[in-house]
Amino acid sequence: MFISSFSHTRLYTAANKVFRSDDRGNTWQVISDDLTTGTDRNNWPVMGKYWSADAVAKDVSTSLYGLIVSLNESLVKENLLYAGTDDGLIQISEDAKTWRKAGNFPDVPEFTYVSDVLASQFDENVVFAAFNNTLRDDFKPYLLKSSDKGKTWTSITSNLPENGSVHTIAQDFVNPDLLFVGTEFGLFFSIDGGGQWTQLNGGLPTIAVKDIAIQNRESDLVLATFGRGFYILDNYSPLRSISKPIMDSDAHVFDIKDALMFVETGGKYGQGSTYFASKNPEFGATFSYWLKEVPKTLTEKRREKEKELFKKGERIPQPTEAELRAEKNEIAPYLIFTITDESGNVVRRLYSKPSKGLNRIVWDLRYATTSPLRNRDGKFDPFKEGNSGLFAMPGKYFVAMDMFASGETKNLTGPKPFKAVVLNNTTLPAEDRAELVAFQQKVAELIRVVQGTDNFTEELADKIATMMQAVHQTPGASPAIEAKLNALSLKVDDILYAFNGKEPRASREENPPAPVSINERLGNIIYAFYGNTSAPTTTHRRSYEIIRDEFPALYTQIKQISEVDLPAIEAEMEKAGVPYTPGRLPEWK
Repeated sequence: MFISSFSHTRLYTAANKVFRSDDRGNTWQVISDDLTTGTDRNNWPVMGKYWSADAVAKDVSTSLYGLIVSLNESLVKENLLYAGTDDGLIQISEDAKTWRKAGNFPDVPEFTYVSDVLASQFDENVVFAAFNNTLRDDFKPYLLKSSDKGKTWTSITSNLPENGSVHTIAQDFVNPDLLFVGTEFGLFFSIDGGGQWTQLNGGLPTIAVKDIAIQNRESDLVLATFGRGFYILDNYSPLRSISKPIMDSDAHVFDIKDALMFVETGGKYGQGSTYFASKNPEFGATFSYWLKEVPKTLTEKRREKEKELFKKGERIPQPTEAELRAEKNEIAPYLIFTITDESGNVVRRLYSKPSKGLNRIVWDLRYATTSPLRNRDGKFDPFKEGNSGLFAMPGKYFVAMDMFASGETKNLTGPKPFKAVVLNNTTLPAEDRAELVAFQQKVAELIRVVQGTDNFTEELADKIATMMQAVHQTPGASPAIEAKLNALSLKVDDILYAFNGKEPRASREENPPAPVSINERLGNIIYAFYGNTSAPTTTHRRSYEIIRDEFPALYTQIKQISEVDLPAIEAEMEKAGVPYTPGRLPEWK
C-alpha cells in the first residue's frame, strides 16, 4: 500500500491494476486497466523447450506473472503516478485516471523486472527506475533516469559493479544529487546524481539490499536486506556536503550535530527472552571525518618493495636484524582527536586506528578517567583506554584531528565547533550545573590521588613481603633487617585497613558494625555521580569532607615509608648481599 503525501488517499496494487481510496481504505475504486504487457509466460521456452500443462510443478509454487511490483507518487505534483511491472513496463498517470507507457529503456532487455520506480522530490519531470534481470541469468545493474516524466531515459549505472543487480533506489530530501541504491551486493551512494558511485560499508555485510527508507528528522538511512535484516546508518547528513575538493584533501571533519546529554538507562527489562531490542545509536558527540590516505609502517613499505621485486623476478634484499627490530618496535600510525572547551582547555583526547575514506568516532561527553590505570601486558597500546570519568559541562566545544606517524604528530584539521546540549528529561536536575561539575571535578581529583595512593600502598605491601622473603633466605643478612621490614609491614596493613576496612561476615547490620572506610565513602560518591545529574546531597559533601580530613595522615605515612624508611633498609640489604628485589637496582662494583 502507498499512502499519498497530499491527502488521506491510499493507493494499492492488486495483480495488474491500481486501486485508490480517498477515505483511508474504507472503500476502493479501480483507477487503471491492466498495466502489464499481458504476456502469457507459458508461451516462452524454458531451458530451450516449450512445456505442456502436465510438466512437473510448472505452475505450482511459482508466483503469478503480469503484476505491478512497484508504485510511486510524485511528492511535487499530486496524482502524478508511476507503476512498474514484473514484465518490463513503466506506466505513468498525471491525473490518477489515464495512463501511458514510458518510452524505451536503453540497453535494458525486454520484459526485465522493474524492481523500483522513484519520482524526484524536487522536480516533477524527473523520475528514476531500477531493473532486475536475474531471472534470465543477467546480473548487470540497470539504473535509469528520465527528465521528462518517462518519455526518454538515460543510464546512470556508471561505475556500479557489473555483477550486482539493483533492487531499490532512494533520493536525499535535501540534496537532489545525493542518491542511494541497494544492490545484490551492498549499498552504494552518489553525490552527483549517478555520475559516480561509491560503496558504503561501515559494518554492512555484503548482502542484498532490498529496500531503503529515510527517516527525515534524524537523517537516518534504513535498509531492509535479504534474510530479514535491518540496518541503520545514523545521521548520514555528512554525505550531503562531501565534494571533490573534500575528497582530494588529506582530511576533513564534517559539521557536527548537537550532542544530547542524558543518562542512559542501561538495558531492557521485563519481557524475559521474548523481548527483542536492537542497539541504540552510540551515545555522545559523533565526529564524521574523511581521511584520504593512511601512512604506511616500515613493515608495509618493505613488503611493498618486496612484492614489486618478486613480480619482476629480481633479488629481494634481506632486512638486517636492526631493521627487523625497528619494524617490531615501531608504533603504528594512529589518529588523535583533541576536544577543547571554549577557553582552550583540553577536555579529552580520543584515539583511533586510521582508515581511508569516511569514518566516525564518538565522544561519550565525559572527562577522562582519573582512576588508576595498569598495563598488565607491558606493551604500549594507543587505543587502550580505561573507563570514562564523570560528565563534562554542557556547552560549546571544539575537536581537532591529528595524525601520529613515524614518531611525529601532524595536525590534519583545525578545531571544528559543536555543542553538548542537555536533554530535557531529568527528574531532579541540578539548579546550577556549573557548580555540580565543579564539585565532580574535585571528586575526580580525589579519585586520582586516593585510589592511586591505595594502589601504591598495595604494591608497597607486596614489595615489603618480597623483601622480607629475600632477607630471610640470605645467610649474611642481619635478623634486624627482617624485623624492621616486619614492623613496616604491620604499618602498611593498618593503612590498607583504613582505606578498605573489612568485609562483614554476614551483613552490614552485624554487631559491632565495622567503621566506614575511605574507599567505601569514595565509592558511594562515584556511584552517585557517574549516572546522575542531580545536585550533590549533604551526605555527598560530608563524605567528601571526611575523606579530605582522614586521608592526609595516611598519605604522609606512606610517603615516609616509601621515600625514607624503605630506601634506608634497601641500602642495608645491598650491603648484606641480598638478591634483587623489585625497585632496587643492584650496585655494580
